[in-house]
Amino acid sequence: MRVIGIDPGLNACGWGVVDVDGSRLSFVACGTVRPPRGDLSARLLALHSGLTEALTLHRPDAAAVEATFVNRDGAGTLKLGQARGVAMLAVAQAGLVPGEYAPNAVKKTVTGVGHAAKAQIDHMVKMQLPGCTPDSPDAADALAIALCHAFQSRLTGRLAAAIGVGR
Repeated sequence: MRVIGIDPGLNACGWGVVDVDGSRLSFVACGTVRPPRGDLSARLLALHSGLTEALTLHRPDAAAVEATFVNRDGAGTLKLGQARGVAMLAVAQAGLVPGEYAPNAVKKTVTGVGHAAKAQIDHMVKMQLPGCTPDSPDAADALAIALCHAFQSRLTGRLAAAIGVGR
């Protein structure tokens, strides 16, 4: 199974792709879409184009997008929600239904700590995916989101097998 993780953002939108073969994980690619400053609609279009390109090039079987958290800045949260909407749209256009994970769930899955720092996430992603070279903290976060989805998918599959779903 090939999984793409997306860390939405208006200034920098990270994406990361991993291959999952049983318990074996391997790095495929990652990057950061950096829309030009200026008009919001042009920035959203650039995000869509960049994510669509990554989805077309790497052809994932599954996708995961980080959930938006609400902070004190309502306008900032709304703009982040728009970037997340563009990510969800690009994934849906690729024929995928994305998994959605809260930032703390991703951090806990990858580092064991729900409030891990960016440096800890980067370190653990590199430990779990030898050879990966994220070009930004956003790309590292996107790989962490892909790893989280891979772990959760395996867990769900094991649970279904244990209770006999699909027999």
